[in-house]
Amino acid sequence: MSSTPVTTVPESPAAAIGPTYKDTKPKATVSTPVHHENVHILPQTPQLIALLTMIRDKNTVRADFIFYSNRIIRLLVEEGLNHLPVISHPVTTPTGRIYSGVKFEGKICGVSIMRAGEAMEQGLRDCCRSVRIGKILIQRDEETCKPRLFYDKLPEDIADRFVLLLDPMFATGGSATMAVEVLISRGVPEERILFLNLIASPEGINGFATKFPKLRVITAFVDQGLNEKNYIIPGLGDFGDRYYCI
Repeated sequence: MSSTPVTTVPESPAAAIGPTYKDTKPKATVSTPVHHENVHILPQTPQLIALLTMIRDKNTVRADFIFYSNRIIRLLVEEGLNHLPVISHPVTTPTGRIYSGVKFEGKICGVSIMRAGEAMEQGLRDCCRSVRIGKILIQRDEETCKPRLFYDKLPEDIADRFVLLLDPMFATGGSATMAVEVLISRGVPEERILFLNLIASPEGINGFATKFPKLRVITAFVDQGLNEKNYIIPGLGDFGDRYYCI
């Protein structure tokens, strides 16, 4: 009689966080480091760790889960926009002086991987007025554990835009990989795609970043790993269920 193998995952590092003027700093689990130039992890600040703590807590009620998730999503979108190219744009101020500024080069759009990715759309709209948003529906086949494409609706001119791909949880990377392949098939250059997510697994990140070296990943946290069911550990449960249902 064989027993089910137990998947072990490395522990995320514990680090001191908090204001430098404090003599005693709190210890907290911070993101697992990854070594890919195209992967960008948000700074592990006290604010971010506190927000992540709230949404990880199984006792957090739905209203609070939504509120604190939205705050993290806003941080991700702001960081994602920092990776878009800009060009010089001098303007005249009300005092009559010239300010040497910049403006974004090119058009953008968001693409959410349904349904959990739709929770990130408002955060993008809050930062980019009238932004166009497409949708891709990919679901995992429970028998094969492989993703299947069911539906996509994208802007007709998406090949001419920078695309912010939205999905809060990044486990094996199967859904994200298929979504990127759909975008590339529609003419979007790999280097014009930015993938934004809240929590990722190191396994998913490593495979994804290697497969798409020109694509940029912006994540809030890389967790310890995956368990035998390919769930992110310690994770936060099913993001879509907690955001929309519970």
